[in-house]
Amino acid sequence: MNEINTRRMKLSQIQAFIAVADCENFSEAALQLELSQSAVSHAIASLETELGVQLFHRGRHGAQLTPVGERVLLHGRQIACALEMMVKEADLEKGLQGGQVRIVTFRSVATHILPGIIAKFRSCFPKIAVSITEVYYTQAVEEALRSGKADIGFLSLPISDEFETREILRDKYVVLLPPTAKLSSDKITWKELANYPLILQPAENACSVPLRKYLITSGLPLNIGYELSEDSTIVSMVMQGLGAAILPRLAAEPIPSSVKICSLPVAFERVIGVAVLRDALLVPAVFAFLDVVTSAAEVDSEGEFAINPS
Repeated sequence: MNEINTRRMKLSQIQAFIAVADCENFSEAALQLELSQSAVSHAIASLETELGVQLFHRGRHGAQLTPVGERVLLHGRQIACALEMMVKEADLEKGLQGGQVRIVTFRSVATHILPGIIAKFRSCFPKIAVSITEVYYTQAVEEALRSGKADIGFLSLPISDEFETREILRDKYVVLLPPTAKLSSDKITWKELANYPLILQPAENACSVPLRKYLITSGLPLNIGYELSEDSTIVSMVMQGLGAAILPRLAAEPIPSSVKICSLPVAFERVIGVAVLRDALLVPAVFAFLDVVTSAAEVDSEGEFAINPS
């Protein structure tokens, strides 16, 4: 028996074999492959010669696999699948050798979360550029994703189901009190909080809406002394003794050492996540960045955000 020389086999022969098996017809397979029928017939005949077996029964009703042809077909499909995976791996690598990931987020994430993630991403993919756009509201993040101005958004969850999201952090709200404040414990009571004018973000600010609902359900009178948009300005007002503020911990940082920090009577938090537009055509670099976000972000026992260096 002659030994089969697999080096003489061609991928075009295997592709023709699979096409004929699927179409059960040489002419239809030729149309699918955009080849002449004679070219397909020659490819199948050559493959049968190399293997030394008949792969098809040929007749008026087309081409039907022989029993050995059915068994050989399983291996042919595995070869075709492996070829497809080779192409995908090559395309993925080419997509990670340049390009850009565009991020939109609000300040506290840009300040405290993204630098560590981007540093880790750049160590893995140094040729991919990363741009950051800072906005004030979650709605602005959503709009940037919808309009195609950004690929990835960091925002407060939940949001519309037109986006795919991953939770990365739960950011607790804290109470900031003037340096002269006297407290019996590190958790303020509603009665104690009511003694201070509140310094809050404006009602039209989307981040302020859930906090105001939380305060209303608590029964605390909303004694609002000031409404300010900038987190740093709010913290400065507290430091000057002009009232108490309630902010997410990340938004409040850096907190001056003279400002008193305490917990709310009932815990309240915001959920920060990363989002992409559902069904958007995203480049490989974006998926790589999302993988780094998922692997890099962790929260310690104190609820603080950290970057996993591994």
